[in-house]
Amino acid sequence: MVARRRAQLTLYHLPKQAMDLFERRCYRAGYRTIAGIDEAGRGPLAGPVVAAAVIFPRGWMSQEITDSKRLSPQRREELYREVLSSARSVGIGVVDQAEIDRTNILQATLKAMEIAVLQLSPPPDHLLVDGLNGIPIHIPQRLIKRGDSLSISIAAASIVAKVTRDRIMMEHHERYPHYNFAKHKGYGTREHLEAIRRFGCCELHRMTFRGVKARIDPI
Repeated sequence: MVARRRAQLTLYHLPKQAMDLFERRCYRAGYRTIAGIDEAGRGPLAGPVVAAAVIFPRGWMSQEITDSKRLSPQRREELYREVLSSARSVGIGVVDQAEIDRTNILQATLKAMEIAVLQLSPPPDHLLVDGLNGIPIHIPQRLIKRGDSLSISIAAASIVAKVTRDRIMMEHHERYPHYNFAKHKGYGTREHLEAIRRFGCCELHRMTFRGVKARIDPI
C-alpha cells in the first residue's frame, strides 16, 4: 500500500512536457530550420481553410503560446503579433470553399499547408505537422497528434492560422451581414443554420458539407 501511494505521488508530480521538446529533438538530429504547421477552418460550413507555418530562432521559447483554441480572441491577437515579431519566417496558405468542394476538406487542408511551407524563407529542412496526415512535399516531417498543445512552433502556427481566418470571415461579414459571420466565423451554429434556412446559401458556403448541401440553391 505504501509503495502504491509513493508511485501515485511520483506520477502526480511529473513535470509537464516542455513545449520545445520536439524542436530540440530535431536540432539534436542535425536539422537546422524547423517549421511548425497547423490549420484553422476544417469544420465550418462557410469560408476557406487556412494554414500557417512558423519558424522560430533556435532556442526561442514563450510560456504564453499554446493551442489557439485555449485562448481568448484578444489574447490570440496579442500573441499573433508576438509570433510575427519573433519568428524567423511565417507562411500562410488559404484554400477557398470552391476548391474544398471540388476536392475535399482533407486535400484542401494539405494544399493550404503546402502553400504555407513554400512561402517560408529560409526554407525549412524539417516539418512538425499537427495531425495524422503528411503534407505532399519533399521535406522530412513528423506528424504530431494534438501538436498544437505539444510543440511551440505548431502552437504558434495555430494562432496565426486562426487569427488570419477570423479576419477573413470578418471581412466577409461586411458583404453578407445577414449570416453574422463576424460572430460564428462560418461554423455550424444554430444561428448560422437558421440564417441558411432563411436566406439560402451564398458563394462562401461549402455546398458538399452537411447542413449546407441539402439547403436552398446559392443566392
